[in-house]
Amino acid sequence: MKIWPMHPVIYEINTWVWLRELGQKYQKPVNLTTVPPEEWDQIASLGFDAVWFMGVWERSPAGIEVSMRNQGLLEDFRRALPDFAVEDNVGSPYCVRRYVVDEHLGGRRGLAAARKNLAARGLRLILDFVPNHVAPDHPWVSDHPEYFVQGSADDARNDPASFVETGGTVFACGRDPYFPAWPDVLQLNAFQPGLRQAVVETIAEIAGQCDGIRCDMAMLVLNDIFERTWGERAGGRPVNDYWTTVIPAIKAKWPEFRFIAEAYWDLEWELQQQGFDYCYDKKLYDRMEHGDAESVRLHLLADLSYQQGMVRFIENHDEPRAAAKFPGGKGCAAAAAILTLPGQGCCTRGNSRQAGEAARVLGPSPGRASRSRPLSLLRTPAERDQSGCLSER
Repeated sequence: MKIWPMHPVIYEINTWVWLRELGQKYQKPVNLTTVPPEEWDQIASLGFDAVWFMGVWERSPAGIEVSMRNQGLLEDFRRALPDFAVEDNVGSPYCVRRYVVDEHLGGRRGLAAARKNLAARGLRLILDFVPNHVAPDHPWVSDHPEYFVQGSADDARNDPASFVETGGTVFACGRDPYFPAWPDVLQLNAFQPGLRQAVVETIAEIAGQCDGIRCDMAMLVLNDIFERTWGERAGGRPVNDYWTTVIPAIKAKWPEFRFIAEAYWDLEWELQQQGFDYCYDKKLYDRMEHGDAESVRLHLLADLSYQQGMVRFIENHDEPRAAAKFPGGKGCAAAAAILTLPGQGCCTRGNSRQAGEAARVLGPSPGRASRSRPLSLLRTPAERDQSGCLSER
């Protein structure tokens, strides 16, 4: 496959949900090995450059058990699904037990088949990686407790929502410094040298199965952020940052492998400097949702080198549906923006129709777009010049 285009557009698919819906459609179980060819053709017809299969890694029975005892999570489940039942809880895709493809989805063989089918249609494959935490039944918990931020018996007794005892060791639960701890995951110690080496080995294994990874909450393991969050519990601060250790080690073998950061708190530029190819542009999303046109324009005055490393989106699995946040013409305008600005565009399954309508509003350029492939103008964007800027018409 040729090198990545300058301004790729990726298509996020909730893998578990998609396969379940295909099973209902075809009245038989469907996994990544048995997806009918016409379904791959349908995805390819949309004109994207890559598919992000969200949530392929092995789900955690221990994480499910924790979530079923957590009243806050149960309330969230019932809000989303009023007739929620125990069997509906298949586990969080970001509570990873092991970085192996869940057998329910077809296992490693199924992922290899999916990648082959996508590649045959000119599409690359993006998967997830979670640097901050793992499930409580991940093998590292018993084999390498030193990889984790730990606490004391007093911590577990005084703050059971943030510390748990497992196998005689007290572990900190994973957290974002601005919110309570996540009860179903354990906090990895980003300063621990052995952990960093294990992460390089894990991502190297993943890199042999896909073309890039979206790194969940990537800024949490930056030295400054991690030190501020965990203080003395993290131990001595390393000389080198987490990502400047990890990314070059992977790129040395897979130079075309792409790193995508979920990033907030105005840390996108720092993450780009540490090796990320693309970082979430949440500020653009927020300004398009709540601000006026001038606030959007001012945001887009940033240097082109920065803009080209941003992920533009109006929806993903962490945000409400775009139809709710960007109704009517506002949604079409927002979709047109993310599809024509420099950087990487990202559409979520269920939202590609709105993106397609925006592409049609922009109008096809000869030889590049058609009504049957409305997003194909994004492969070599008709509305941009070679520098990636919007061109005058």
